Amino acid sequence: MRSVRLERDEVPSFDPHPFCIPAVARLDTVDLDPSVTFLVGENGSGKSTLIEAVAVAAGANVEGGGRNHTFATRRTESILHRHLVLQRDPEHGPKTDFFFRAESFYNLATAVDLGGTGAYGGRSLHEQSHGESFLATVRHRFLGDGLSFLDEPESALSPQGQLTLLLRMHELVEDGAQFVVATHSPLLLAFPGALVLAVTVDGLVPTVYDDLDHVQLYRSFLEGPALFFHHLFAAGRP
Repeated sequence: MRSVRLERDEVPSFDPHPFCIPAVARLDTVDLDPSVTFLVGENGSGKSTLIEAVAVAAGANVEGGGRNHTFATRRTESILHRHLVLQRDPEHGPKTDFFFRAESFYNLATAVDLGGTGAYGGRSLHEQSHGESFLATVRHRFLGDGLSFLDEPESALSPQGQLTLLLRMHELVEDGAQFVVATHSPLLLAFPGALVLAVTVDGLVPTVYDDLDHVQLYRSFLEGPALFFHHLFAAGRP
């Protein structure tokens, strides 16, 4: 997938949600990295709304999984996907696509149990820990020459688990895979050569890793937790 474009002339109004979100209201055409693109921003910035819309526009199930998954517990997705145009490479389209959505992974695991676990390592995802089931999906369901959308995959992963995810992403990128990832994790955001788009009130802004607020905050904390807490708690005093 080369780019995503919002058909602005087709949007009836930018007043209702999600079009009122600043990052969405300023969305036009966004070029994606052929290997890895990250969306990073504060809670409420719109990064999960954006990745959901792009994944659904690409054909993935809104609650997670690929185009062959049709389970739905409650239809809560926005209509943003109806107004997106995805520019694909006609000669090198993905063989498979997958939407990895942390908040509804339980629903996906249930659907996998009902449909068969063969493509996920042959073991029930519900019979593994949260992190183990995440990594089983990463190892077995993400494929070379595939297109994968990940929404906050770090939510169940230890730092070591995140490194395992990075290794698997590297292996698949070498085999032609493409990833679009919404995350808060400085570990994941450090993937070599990735395009990092900060989701801000000014729209999607290409950003250097070292300039990210998330990275600077983590560094400040790890360099001196005691001093960090001193300033943090002092700021909250009357």
